[in-house]
Amino acid sequence: MADRAILFVDGNNWYHSLRQIGLRDLGRLDYSSISAKLVGPREWLETRYYIGRVKQTGDTTLYAAQRRFLAKLSATDHRITYHLGRLETRTVKNEAAEEIKRYLSNLAVRIDTRVYHELLDIAQEYSVSEVMVEKAVDVMLAVDMVVMAERDQYDAAYLLSADGDYTPAVSAVKSLNRLSKYL
Repeated sequence: MADRAILFVDGNNWYHSLRQIGLRDLGRLDYSSISAKLVGPREWLETRYYIGRVKQTGDTTLYAAQRRFLAKLSATDHRITYHLGRLETRTVKNEAAEEIKRYLSNLAVRIDTRVYHELLDIAQEYSVSEVMVEKAVDVMLAVDMVVMAERDQYDAAYLLSADGDYTPAVSAVKSLNRLSKYL
């Protein structure tokens, strides 16, 4: 049986998956216990947590919350490390707002002018928004997982993510005769 195990965590994906199933207060999770439980009888070598770095500018509460989480995470156990990618701002069109504008411009019946203008103003206000997009995190995790397998740094890899983009990396690890669990 393969006995040296490393757990790779796609932090953003993991966080949002847990939120989606209704878990709250995720800062209280004990990653040391989770890691040991997941690798079972194997020797737990390391847990590598990958996430985009929140910038100090803008929402300072989000930045402070991430710093607290990462400090707690790395203080939990010396085998837990975090690896930071980047977050970039992207402007996206709000399709719902665009649809409301199209609907209002094609109305077959007249509605109250005040209501019409209020709806149009709302649609205009929300027609574009800024979102944060995580960059380089998936690639960093995938490269680390494959390179570490090639260097014989583990016998079993566990991946916490629901992202199908990791399939080629998992296949590469398996081709190197490393056990790979995709959780």
